[in-house]
Amino acid sequence: MSRHVAIVTDSTAYLPPRTMERHGITAVPLTVVLGDQALEEGTEISARSLAQALQKRRPVTTSRPSPELFADTYRKVAATGATDIVSLHLSSEFSGTYDAAVLAGRQAPVPVRVVDTGMVAMALGFCALAAAQAAEAGGTVDDAVTAAEKRAADTSAYFYVDTLDYLRRGGRIGAAQALLGSALAVKPLLQLNGGRIELLEKVRTASKAIARLEEIVAERAGNGQVDIAVHHLAAPERASALADRLRARVPGLADLHVSEVGAVIGAHTGPGLLGAVVSPR
Repeated sequence: MSRHVAIVTDSTAYLPPRTMERHGITAVPLTVVLGDQALEEGTEISARSLAQALQKRRPVTTSRPSPELFADTYRKVAATGATDIVSLHLSSEFSGTYDAAVLAGRQAPVPVRVVDTGMVAMALGFCALAAAQAAEAGGTVDDAVTAAEKRAADTSAYFYVDTLDYLRRGGRIGAAQALLGSALAVKPLLQLNGGRIELLEKVRTASKAIARLEEIVAERAGNGQVDIAVHHLAAPERASALADRLRARVPGLADLHVSEVGAVIGAHTGPGLLGAVVSPR
C-alpha cells in the first residue's frame, strides 16, 4: 500500500483557506482569552474584534491548543487514510503548541513527526505549503520535513509595530529591548531570528519605518523567484500600499499574499502592525 503523508499545522500559519483545502492541510486552532472567555482563533474571534478589544484596553491573553485537541485532530486525519503525519508549528519560543503536539503525537494511531519551524504567520504557512507539495509529489515523511526545514531556513520575516508594549506585556520581547525601542519615541522595526523576535532598527517616524521595511524586503528578495506575504492588524491601507510597491519592485515575485493576522499574533503586536515575510522558492 502506498503511504500518504498528511500535513498538520496551527492557526497562526494564516494560510488562505482555499490553499489549505487544495493541499489538504489541517490547522489546529490556538486560543485567545478575552476577559473570562476562551475563544478559538479563526472561528470564534476575528482580528477586528481583537483589535477593538485591545483599543479598549481589555485584558487579552493567548494559550496553546490542548494535547487532547491535537490527539483528536491526528485521529481524524488518520481516519482519512493518512499513514504518516507531519505536524509543523510556530516557534516554541512563542508558545507551548509544539510541546502539546509532541505529547499528542505519542498516542496517535499513525506515526507523527512534530517540527518546531521557528517561524510564525505566513513564514510558518510557507513551510507547511512546502511540506504539502513534497508529500503530493510522492515524497516520504523525511522529504516533507526536509522541504519545510529548508523553506524555514531560507525565509525571513520583518515587521513594524506602533509600540512594543504589547510584545513586552506578553513576554515576547525583553524589557531592555522594549525600553530601547521606545526611547525617544522612535518607531521599531523587528525581525524573526532563531525563533525569537529581535529589534532590528529604530526609525524616527512611522512613515520612515514603513519605507525602511519596504527597502529591507526588496533587498532580501533580490532577483530570484520569491513568495512574499504582507500582514497587518487593523491597517489594511498600509498593507495594500506596501503590497503594491513590492509588486513593482521585486522582479522575481511569484506569489504575494496580503492578509490580516489572526487574534493570537494580533494580541501580542497590537493594532497598526505591518509585517512582511520573504520566502525564496
